[in-house]
Amino acid sequence: MDGAILDDELLTIDQVAKELQLHPDTIRRYVRERKLKAVRLSATNLRIRRSELNRFLRERETDGSDEGS
Repeated sequence: MDGAILDDELLTIDQVAKELQLHPDTIRRYVRERKLKAVRLSATNLRIRRSELNRFLRERETDGSDEGS
């Protein structure tokens, strides 16, 4: 088993929502739409890896050049 995967912090939906200042339902929708990958621990328990959250944010970074156009 890959040690890097085991070392990656698992965040709850609420933790991710708080960090992104979004509603938890928005995070669940991102998971449903496969914009954000999640780990299913049980039928009702989802976790998002810190590395996945970082990837999600990197893909959405902008240099500001497209604002106001």
